[in-house]
Amino acid sequence: MAELGEIDWGALAAYLRQMNLVSILCRFVLAAVCGSVIGFERGKKRHAAGLRTHIVVCIGAMSAMLVNQYIVTYFNPNSDPARMGAQVISGIGFLGAGTIVITGHQRGQQVKGLTTAAGLWASACMGLAVGVGFYEGAIIMCAFLFLVIVSLNRLDERYLKASSVVRIYLEYSSAVPFSTLLRALRQKGWHMAYVEYLNHENTSGSNEILLDLQRTGRDSNPNDVIEMIRNVEGVLFVEDI
Repeated sequence: MAELGEIDWGALAAYLRQMNLVSILCRFVLAAVCGSVIGFERGKKRHAAGLRTHIVVCIGAMSAMLVNQYIVTYFNPNSDPARMGAQVISGIGFLGAGTIVITGHQRGQQVKGLTTAAGLWASACMGLAVGVGFYEGAIIMCAFLFLVIVSLNRLDERYLKASSVVRIYLEYSSAVPFSTLLRALRQKGWHMAYVEYLNHENTSGSNEILLDLQRTGRDSNPNDVIEMIRNVEGVLFVEDI
């Protein structure tokens, strides 16, 4: 038995996992806190789903699990306690899909919002954990998610997102091997992501192609690669499209 003034953490945890007013209030507060931790970082970067969205998703998922537990406890102990939670996990994908945007422009295509969509799904899972009374798992999950999203953001920005994509139209002499151009591009750190030949039956002595080039690094200037290609032997015409 715990001495006077000491806290019996085991008994407190068991009490908070029961269906009572204190437990319900604790779950709502914890769901709001966990959702806000993830949503704050997304909102600070002005993503589609920010602070409020993540809090609402986490509280909503928690409420679904809480209602399910209430039904099992007071109405039908033989019902499936995870039924509503399973529907939340699958249904939250529709909300996450709304945050994914595919933009096409002259630098190629970019997909944005994947991290935010994943964060919404993870926030829903946190809410389910809180709703069922698995407080430890929700707190640990929240800490790990925040660590991944925030701490690894610099690595992501530096090595993955800091890249340039350029699409060019190129005409070069048929007498010059295409490998000559590839060698020059690789020496400058550019990589060919896509190539399309436009004149398969051309007999004019020149080849016309579309090239998608990509290079990682903050010093990747598309104008530099255009100028470099112009100076390659056998290149007749090149432009950025």
